[in-house]
Amino acid sequence: MKILFNKLSLIIFFSLFLLFLLNQGLELFKKHDIVIGSKNFTESRIIAEIYAIALEKAGYKVEKKLNLAGTLVAHEALKAAKIDLYPEYTGTALLNILNLPPVKDEQKAYKIISKMYLDKYNLVWLKPAPANNSQGLVITGNTSDKYKLTSLSQLSQLAPMLKLASTPEFIERDDGLKGLKRTYGNFIFKSVKIYDNGIKYRILKNNLADVLVGFTTDGELQNKYFIVLKDDKAFWISYHSAPVVRNIILKKHPEIVKILDNISEKLTDNVLQKLNAEADIKKRDYRAVAYQFLLENKLIKD
Repeated sequence: MKILFNKLSLIIFFSLFLLFLLNQGLELFKKHDIVIGSKNFTESRIIAEIYAIALEKAGYKVEKKLNLAGTLVAHEALKAAKIDLYPEYTGTALLNILNLPPVKDEQKAYKIISKMYLDKYNLVWLKPAPANNSQGLVITGNTSDKYKLTSLSQLSQLAPMLKLASTPEFIERDDGLKGLKRTYGNFIFKSVKIYDNGIKYRILKNNLADVLVGFTTDGELQNKYFIVLKDDKAFWISYHSAPVVRNIILKKHPEIVKILDNISEKLTDNVLQKLNAEADIKKRDYRAVAYQFLLENKLIKD
């Protein structure tokens, strides 16, 4: 009886041990969750959805924490491992996170950002998109024709005759009105009024303002009625989006680099304008817009 009990105990022990080994083996091949974040504006949310769908299609279980309240919140969430990656902009990282002076050379700026993020935060910048979501001053075709206005140098002289629709940040920030005055001179508008971001193009179209503060990938710029004035003295630095990823995630899953880089390659100014227009003007769901982009660019299969 004692011998039988010992044999039974051994069988149970080895069975449990084999189950343990099997589970451990499965864990080695299991793709762990990847948590994707975004900031709280349309373009960031669409790009994050694109990342999420592409990784899901590659077999990853993805969790999303979208609509985080701005740059610093998203950055701190990444540092604290509450998210694993999110789309950030080179200019934002340089000026607002690293608190460095502007760097006009795009490649030099990217090298500085990449090195400092890795050294300070153990975070990795992947390939930036060609699209440049920089600030810009926008007018209508009618205003352009009336004043023969195409550049910021011309606008600096005409500003006293024109009304500006602005955001609070643009008035106060060095990369806004203050910096424009230093670079171009003058820039004293007839009036400056603050408007909500969601209605600013309506303000311009309805002639309640002559000039508005926009971004070069705004969906409304698909309408040729709106014109971005040329920054002829290259005042603004570049804002190229790229996935910023926790280094530990890349070491576990190096294959995601190619997936995300392939996405970034397709994100041009025109593409992002179209994606933003689909969401902001046509009021389509962010995920539906992202899914269509991936299909059209053959980055996933349906």
